Amino acid sequence: MIRALALLLVCQLVGEIVARMAALPVPGPVIGLALLAFGAILHARVTGADASAIETADVGRVATALLGSLGLLFVPAGVGVVQQLPVVGAYGLALFSALVGSTVLTLIVTVYVFLAVKRLTSRRNAP
Repeated sequence: MIRALALLLVCQLVGEIVARMAALPVPGPVIGLALLAFGAILHARVTGADASAIETADVGRVATALLGSLGLLFVPAGVGVVQQLPVVGAYGLALFSALVGSTVLTLIVTVYVFLAVKRLTSRRNAP
């Protein structure tokens, strides 16, 4: 378990180093996750292991345990919102409008992107 946790942390550290040294607009942990996924795929191909067996491996068990504790990471954000209740109350309608508007806009754009990709792939697959 310690090796699996160390592997996750090393991937995140390498991702952070790459992101900062290359001045990429992508967060380091995202790059680290991509490195971890690439490493898992490469390991499965080299060893012939079943890729779906990752959940029963040490890395899968550590990742499941971390995901189970993910809710704790939202506690500081919740405390910050409670501390700023007067500000939230003063700008509540604007915040609510921005959240609803951005969500609706995101859904609309997602639908149009999906339709565009579907049209492009159906043209390529057509005989």
